[in-house]
Amino acid sequence: MAKITVLGAGAWGTAFGQVLADAGNSVTMWAMEPRIVDDINENHRNSFRLPVVDRLPDAVTANGDRAAAVADADIVVVAIAAQAARKALSSFTDLIPRSALVVSLMKGIERTTEKRMDQVVCEALNLSDARFVAVSGPNLSKEVALRQPGGTVVASTNPDAAHAVAHACSTSYFKPYISDDVIGLEMCGSLKNVVALAVGMARGAGNGENTAAMIETRGLAELTALGIAAGAKRETFQGLAGFGDLVATCGSPLSRNFTFGYNLGTGMSVEEATEESNGVAEGVPTTSAAVALAANLGVKMPLATAMSHVINDGYSFDQVMTELFGTEITAE
Repeated sequence: MAKITVLGAGAWGTAFGQVLADAGNSVTMWAMEPRIVDDINENHRNSFRLPVVDRLPDAVTANGDRAAAVADADIVVVAIAAQAARKALSSFTDLIPRSALVVSLMKGIERTTEKRMDQVVCEALNLSDARFVAVSGPNLSKEVALRQPGGTVVASTNPDAAHAVAHACSTSYFKPYISDDVIGLEMCGSLKNVVALAVGMARGAGNGENTAAMIETRGLAELTALGIAAGAKRETFQGLAGFGDLVATCGSPLSRNFTFGYNLGTGMSVEEATEESNGVAEGVPTTSAAVALAANLGVKMPLATAMSHVINDGYSFDQVMTELFGTEITAE
């Protein structure tokens, strides 16, 4: 049994905390909000972020004190909003035990630096690659919380670290797979959100399966090309963390990015969609960061570029399609 701390008690952090507890670990949820800490400790629930779970395992507790939350932790899991991660983690730099593995559940590219979350976490915590592990896959938090069968990918340049984390989150309903392609895993998890925005927008505009299939497959080609240019392995994009996560995120109203895009497709502005969803979906800031990264690496990303025009210039879905189709006949 490992002692594990989850930084961030949102829906996915809490659902993953339940997985860790079901796997036999002792889990401490760190949250800034006293009401969430009290709810977990007193009611064994996170009514504010994951109300679908009536009762969390007894092995899950909460603490709002940073030092106390991570003290003696064997594994520290980071489940913080990607764009806020660097600042939030800076207060933990000297608190996390030097022997602890650090696991990122975050999916995104830092807007101000165009860096992946593995880079952000390691820089913010002065962490070596050997202690870093990324977890990503088709993991919609509500379905994981309901203990529906699913899988994920656990990636690290250190095979021992990957195996340790995989063992810590392996249950009868949650199956982890091992990978050494951290870059690929990070790129898959980040860029599929951009595609999900576009698919959601297509659905919101009243389009069906043909349109969604075209966007998903062209989007997969784009994110694969950018990932390979960044140093990832092609096969990662064809597996659970790539194609699998893309299917789940683009096909479910449980996906915040899909829903955000859907609202845009109905005619809402970015500001209205943000208000409707009580926050910005991670794919929104990632879109501009992905386009900038693609430009630096010399990769063409017409779908991501078109979506950046939606976000920054208020393009409609018809304008996206006009830009995406263009007039030139090209090879697939």
